[in-house]
Amino acid sequence: MENSRILIVDDEESILNMLKLVLNKEGFTSVHTCTNGTDALRLLEQKKFDLIILDIMLPDMSGLDICRAIRKICDAPLFFISAKSSDLDKLTGFAHGCDDYITKPFNPLEVVARVKAQLQRYLSKNNEKQAEILDFGRFKLNLTSAELIVEDKPVPCSAQVYRLLAFFCKHPNQVFTKEQLYYQVWGDDQLTDDNTVMVHIRKIREKIEKDPSNPQYLKTVRGIGYKLVTEEKMQP
Repeated sequence: MENSRILIVDDEESILNMLKLVLNKEGFTSVHTCTNGTDALRLLEQKKFDLIILDIMLPDMSGLDICRAIRKICDAPLFFISAKSSDLDKLTGFAHGCDDYITKPFNPLEVVARVKAQLQRYLSKNNEKQAEILDFGRFKLNLTSAELIVEDKPVPCSAQVYRLLAFFCKHPNQVFTKEQLYYQVWGDDQLTDDNTVMVHIRKIREKIEKDPSNPQYLKTVRGIGYKLVTEEKMQP
């Protein structure tokens, strides 16, 4: 979080310097400042920022107008800071897309606390978006990190067991023959040994099932093959 890029826009140099100093002391090393809306918009076109602190009353344009422009290109948390403190002013700020509204004068340590809270939510949300996770309730498969999570704990998998499980997870509630699985996972259309698929099926069950001998997820379809069922498809 300390590597997050923060932009502060205010025409009062004392406020810029104070906030930058406090944020730097808290470990934030990439804090950018400017004193007008024109420079702010130019910076936002050049760099990606993780949080923006914006004064509403700037010399060249309204912070409300800047906020509207920012929201077209950026979803980072945005704080308004303003001497305007009425409920109507605050509601107007939130209506324009801000995530927090701070009135002057303010406690800089309180601002830092709010910055940390917003950044934590924002970065966590972005990390979830970036990671492709298939969630089956009892277990999850993170395709981005190639990781199996069972009851919120990582479970090691061999490469071939992971590939077979990933194939099932990408095609839930579909029945596949041993031959189809062998072709899709091992890349060979000639299944020479039935045990190859069966052994890996058993290994998957040992990892994801509460009772591997009575599987609830990875089912055998008698006479056909196997399928991975989602929780909503499970029989009560």
